[in-house]
Amino acid sequence: MKIKIKEITYDELEKIKHAAHKRPLKPNPVLKKVINVLANGDLKKANFKIESVDMDRLSKDEPCLILMNHSSFIDLEIASKLLYPRPYQIVCTTDGFVGKEMLMRLIGCIPTQKFVIDLNLLKDMAYALRKLKTSVLMYPEAGYSFDGTATTLPESLGKCVKKLKVPLVIINTYGAFTRDPLYNMLQIRKVDLSARIKYVLSPEEIEQKSAAEINEIIKGYFSFDQFKWQQENHIKVDEPFRADGLNRVLYKCPHCNEEGKMVGKGITLKCEGCGAAYTLDEYGFLKGDNVETKFTHIPDWFKWERECVKNELINGQYSMNADVDIYMIADRKFLYKVGTGTLSHTSEGFHLTGCNGKIDYIQKPSASYSLNADYFWYEIGDMINIGDMKKAFYCFPKNAGDIVAKTRLATEELYKLSKQN
Repeated sequence: MKIKIKEITYDELEKIKHAAHKRPLKPNPVLKKVINVLANGDLKKANFKIESVDMDRLSKDEPCLILMNHSSFIDLEIASKLLYPRPYQIVCTTDGFVGKEMLMRLIGCIPTQKFVIDLNLLKDMAYALRKLKTSVLMYPEAGYSFDGTATTLPESLGKCVKKLKVPLVIINTYGAFTRDPLYNMLQIRKVDLSARIKYVLSPEEIEQKSAAEINEIIKGYFSFDQFKWQQENHIKVDEPFRADGLNRVLYKCPHCNEEGKMVGKGITLKCEGCGAAYTLDEYGFLKGDNVETKFTHIPDWFKWERECVKNELINGQYSMNADVDIYMIADRKFLYKVGTGTLSHTSEGFHLTGCNGKIDYIQKPSASYSLNADYFWYEIGDMINIGDMKKAFYCFPKNAGDIVAKTRLATEELYKLSKQN
């Protein structure tokens, strides 16, 4: 998927009137039907299967809050298949509205910024549930998983569920990540898909529980490991490109500790520093080709990288500095390329400067519990997004290597440390 891009100066962007907040629209039934037909075609090819648990507790016209794990773009088609013809809104990122705002509103989308406090979001969700009588679908992880395990959930989720006072439904998908992992350059594998939709809590049960208790319940449904699922269910992925881009996730060599020297190509992940090479087999296991196998499981390697980042932060050794291309959104007509700059990240947080001194933005570690970061974002490149509800900066590192995953890990660990302090 691509996005409309226009190159202007930062001064020109400042003159553009920003998109005003609008209440959600009730989803257009004709568009919902079209989406469902398209989804049926794609899902049929993937032998999609559904497991429904306790959904008879939800009446046909009763609005509910639906939480769903997020693995790839096909999640939207899975949701359509599971929920149609029930009318529902989708909480999505503002960039999804660029160049197609009216279409997105007619589909029922509610825009928001990832990992930013959005005071209008809860109001919009409540408006949809109570006034429009539509359900609301939300991906609480906000970002795609890098390593196939659940990403950090917002602490405010339990409070949100309590304030909305509607039934809670949870959708778990299986196979979507294995079919199209984010690191693999949008190359689709032949993997069957399935999903489970479950009625989890009634309004009465929600009222009786604390926000913390609800958070723990939700966390249980979002504790998954897609590589482990592949291995335990003997899901075979024999495409010859299955390790392409794996270096985006496994950026640090466990043998020489060099970063940015890993190369994922074909079925092999190799360090260009020390020569250590691993094969990713058809069932998602790693095996050392010419070295002792340090990690057989990709999430274990990623977890080790997180611990390394945490230690760097504690010891005052962490820093990231990269030249970046800077893009911004204003009126949702285009993604505007406004110039170049420098993005740095230390224990003090983010600092972005650029556009001949016009941009000088600082973001403290306590600003967000995670980071909107993506690979090959809208087919432009690997991206790091910082900012707030007033201004969001989409930064594309230039000649900086695989820094996106480490920057997200550092952001999450910095937030934890800032809370402890």
